[in-house]
Amino acid sequence: MTRTIAPFLALLSATAILLIGNGLLGTLVPIRAGIDGFGTPTIGLFGSVYFAGFLVGCVGTPYIVRRAGHIRSFAALCAAASAAPLIHALFSDAWSWSAMRGLTGFCFAGLYMVIESWLNEQATNETRGRLFATYLVVNLLSVTAGQLLLNLSDPAAFGLFALCSILTSVALVPVALTTSVQPAPIQTVSINLRRLYALSPVGLMGSFVIGLTNGPFWTLAPLFAADSGLNTRDISFFMTAAIVGGALAQFPIGRYSDRLDRRIIILLLCIGAVLGDIALFYAGGIGSMEALLGSGFAFGVFSLTLYSVVVAHMNDHAQGESFVSVSSGLLLVYAAGAIIGPSAASLVAQRFGMAAIFLFIAAIHIVYALFTLARIRSRPALTEEQRGEFVAVPFPQTQVAAPELDPRSEEDASYAAEGDASEGASVQQGVAEFSEDFEMENASEGSAMVSDDEAGPSPEKPS
Repeated sequence: MTRTIAPFLALLSATAILLIGNGLLGTLVPIRAGIDGFGTPTIGLFGSVYFAGFLVGCVGTPYIVRRAGHIRSFAALCAAASAAPLIHALFSDAWSWSAMRGLTGFCFAGLYMVIESWLNEQATNETRGRLFATYLVVNLLSVTAGQLLLNLSDPAAFGLFALCSILTSVALVPVALTTSVQPAPIQTVSINLRRLYALSPVGLMGSFVIGLTNGPFWTLAPLFAADSGLNTRDISFFMTAAIVGGALAQFPIGRYSDRLDRRIIILLLCIGAVLGDIALFYAGGIGSMEALLGSGFAFGVFSLTLYSVVVAHMNDHAQGESFVSVSSGLLLVYAAGAIIGPSAASLVAQRFGMAAIFLFIAAIHIVYALFTLARIRSRPALTEEQRGEFVAVPFPQTQVAAPELDPRSEEDASYAAEGDASEGASVQQGVAEFSEDFEMENASEGSAMVSDDEAGPSPEKPS
């Protein structure tokens, strides 16, 4: 295992440092915004702008990398991302903060793309599975560590913003000193959303719903915890509880979904998420630390695990499609939901109180549960043999892991002879050239595909 990971230590170290810094900044911004007197809709806008910047970064970064190369692009993005936290600390107006959140989203999309393309270039079929598992562990541990760093200083002071800036700058060091050969230029893929919806309505709508629900959580939950009477230390524990809940539940829920219709698991997760949302609503009114930690943990178990199951379900029904292309489409739809969600939830919070954001989230989960139930009743499930194996993915908070690191992406090689343009792209890279051409492709261009709109038997997965 050590020999497998050793060549990737520099890039994994850079990933960890970036995630720690961005995880800290993501929680610090709403807390400091509340201290500085920004209104709830304005804070929600900060979250929406971040995800908008992230989406634009997915589109623009491949062109930057082709022009300047990986190392110089990484250095430029690190420099810009490092400046953003300092500007937050120096200026306290909504325009500056919105611009910096958009800049941060743009830069981190590019930084992750560079690292992921580099990791993919060095990975082989023999090391890909272990590398993906390590990448997932690094992701979860780093995001958790970012929350806990909130305790190092007063959010009203300059120190935590400076720490975010330092971490982003330091992440440049292992990449700048790496002796690894630079990867090939970042590729792009076309995405047909109508085709993806035809393959699996539950999968595509699920990605949008997760953006609508998880976006408000990452943006407004720290403010909700503060409004419930928690101090800075307790807010960091509250956010950590949700992350830990999602991390611990991913594998058992995923493995169970391998044996059942994944739509049933999605339905059960939605029901559990609604209960967790309602528990958070009441816990906010009580102000009990224990109640908030418990309900936050439950939110993580049911809401933060939903994305992995949705990705697995979509790929069960897209066996003839490139895994990279499908995952890119899901990210695109997730980002659209994450742009809308924080602003919409903040308007609800302004009208009915901060705890009402979880009633907003619960309502969306209920609608998605009813939609999933309708699909279960109208179309038969795949057999266990027709379903692929579940693979956990990182939470789509600040990044989604490169799909080529996912062992499922090895199947993409089967379509190389057919000119699959998605080979060599990451999830974020796939968003870069989103196709608005909604004409259905001829089925003879690839292997036969399974749609949960079809009652017939599914073709076997290509070898």
